[in-house]
Amino acid sequence: MGSNKKEALIFTSLMCFFMVVFMSFYNVIISNGFNNRLFADVAIGLLPALAVALFCDIVVVSKIAKGLAFKIVKPSAPMIKKVLTISCFMVCGMVILMSLYGTLAHFGFGDNFLRHYFSILGLNFICALPLQLIVVGPLTRFLFTRMFPAPAAAHSA
Repeated sequence: MGSNKKEALIFTSLMCFFMVVFMSFYNVIISNGFNNRLFADVAIGLLPALAVALFCDIVVVSKIAKGLAFKIVKPSAPMIKKVLTISCFMVCGMVILMSLYGTLAHFGFGDNFLRHYFSILGLNFICALPLQLIVVGPLTRFLFTRMFPAPAAAHSA
């Protein structure tokens, strides 16, 4: 979304921020349960995770996701179909990469790396897809359209 590079970067940043915040809470709760350190544990990992997510989104995933989506969805398809297709591919790519980041950050590259990775990958996908489609995507689009309203159509007199 966005009509220029600045707006596209703001949209991507908002989307990444909300997904990283919600997924960080989800992962900390899965790992440690609800406890008095929940907010502190999320805060500690938030900036590094956000930096990695933004890099992965901008440099890797968005190009691949959009390329795949537009091989499946025709340009004349309804906008909602385009948005949902791109969102699904974005979630797949981001979950693959961010689960790799989380596994390396918390478990390292040891003997049980693949077991940890695939476990985290599955749990993250289960949460990230509905979170993106039902909560974060609509929330981000709502906020973005309030920040950057579409210009009013010219009225003829």
